[in-house]
Amino acid sequence: MQELKGIDVLSFAVVMGLVHAVIGVVFGVIAAIVGSTILGFLGGAALGTLSALAIIVYPILFFIMGFIGGAVFAIVYNFVASHYRGIRINLETAKK
Repeated sequence: MQELKGIDVLSFAVVMGLVHAVIGVVFGVIAAIVGSTILGFLGGAALGTLSALAIIVYPILFFIMGFIGGAVFAIVYNFVASHYRGIRINLETAKK
């Protein structure tokens, strides 16, 4: 059994930001489809095309939120793990 004693804050924050950016793409596509459909029905075709910006804006905002959240999580985890103990993990070497 091995124990995770600490997390590199920057690398964890970047990975969490990228994971959240991928989720942001999915939500951005959904928001663009729903927004353009609703605004299209209401007669605002120009406004409907503006909702396509969600495909660009959502991933950027999600990355920022994921990066900050990941950094905060790693900092708090490192603090807690230094005073209590880390997560215990069973690791096994893969057979070729």
